[in-house]
Amino acid sequence: MKRVIVAVACGALVACSSGDHEDVRRWMEDNSKDLRGNIPKLPEVLPYEPVPYDAESLLDPFKPNKIEPESKYKQAAGKGGAFQPDFEARELRNSLLEKYPIESLKMIGYMNVNNRPLAVIQVDDKVKQIKVGDYIGLDFGMVTKISDKEVELRELIQDSAGDWSERKSSLYLQSKEGSKK
Repeated sequence: MKRVIVAVACGALVACSSGDHEDVRRWMEDNSKDLRGNIPKLPEVLPYEPVPYDAESLLDPFKPNKIEPESKYKQAAGKGGAFQPDFEARELRNSLLEKYPIESLKMIGYMNVNNRPLAVIQVDDKVKQIKVGDYIGLDFGMVTKISDKEVELRELIQDSAGDWSERKSSLYLQSKEGSKK
């Protein structure tokens, strides 16, 4: 019986494969006869022309002093622009308030003595009085104006190319409520 079932199944498979799909094969041949792969042509390769590279007259972008200034004393010798500070005068002044950044200084008071305004500045546990013309901060900050609410400064800062420029900043009077926050 098993042989009969296997024979009938093989006969059915042969019958199905003979001509039933002839229309599909004809349709495939008709539709694919005009199809061709279309690969674009390669672009024309131009001959190599070397370009002269004359870097001797250009600035070297990888020099360390272009990225970071060498030292403040070497930069003071000849270059730096119109706002170049006097490093020797700073050493001679040896002011306590020039050894701290502006961010660490606090204006805690204001006085007017003989019509001359004075500001009271605190750094750590030390208190100093300053007047217009005094220097404070690490960036050669000179006091230009003192009022009852703030101290105005003119600082000299150096960019990565070694040029000096001016920057204005202020220290504001600190109140006790503000320091507790």
